[in-house]
Amino acid sequence: MVIFKANKLILHLLIIAGSLLMLYPLIWMISSSFKQPDRIFTDTGLLPEAATLINYIQGWRGISDTSFSVFYSNSFLVSGLSILGNILSCSLTAYAFARLEFRFKKTLFAVMLVTMMLPHHVSMIPQYIIYSKLDWINTYLPLIVPKFTAADGFFIFLIVQFIRTLPNELDKAATVDGCGPFQIYARIILPLSLPALVTTAIFTFIWTWNDFFSQLLYLSELKKYTISLGLRMFLDSSSESRWGPMFAMSALSLIPVFFIFIVFQRYLIEGIASGGLKG
Repeated sequence: MVIFKANKLILHLLIIAGSLLMLYPLIWMISSSFKQPDRIFTDTGLLPEAATLINYIQGWRGISDTSFSVFYSNSFLVSGLSILGNILSCSLTAYAFARLEFRFKKTLFAVMLVTMMLPHHVSMIPQYIIYSKLDWINTYLPLIVPKFTAADGFFIFLIVQFIRTLPNELDKAATVDGCGPFQIYARIILPLSLPALVTTAIFTFIWTWNDFFSQLLYLSELKKYTISLGLRMFLDSSSESRWGPMFAMSALSLIPVFFIFIVFQRYLIEGIASGGLKG
């Protein structure tokens, strides 16, 4: 028993040490955001000798008369609409695959699974050509519209697996009461699929909020930049890089992600666990 407790203690200490090692870059960045800009790379200690908010003040002022609040607002706009699009389109598509019977259902579901394995870079050029011909470049449409077309197969698969765990008797009882397929979807399936929908919302928010490549590809106007692109503006390869403001704004950009993950953690775990119970 004593040996078991000692081994367990050692295991926990190793896990804590590993966690601190992985968190060190984040801790260093947050600590550096409170240091004087000229002391960031010379002050080796984690705790700043003289804490200051100058980096946050300068960073929030933004770049070229564009406040960082603009980048924040743009990121919330794109992320919010992406969440709405994925929840509506992916849940409706998942309901059709899980509950309805139609021709080529298994074939279409297999095709959907294949799209999950297709690298994004394979479709990047054809998509850009299409969006360019639609005159969507330098707008948010290429980032938002695909979310309303059930383009994310991962979320469809996740919700399908969750809906399959719900008893079919609920659908039959609703049919007896006169409900049609859409009423069953809206009144029964959606409310009971809340954990899977919250999981979809969380992952969509995190992936969209942290997305850099797609936004860099389609957005060229500074006023339309999101946080990811705004942070890049603090680094200039041809002149002085503003590390202090970049660290400060990077720390602020993490707050929404941490907040959403902590608040909805229970639904996230339940949605993922329940989604993998039934094939």
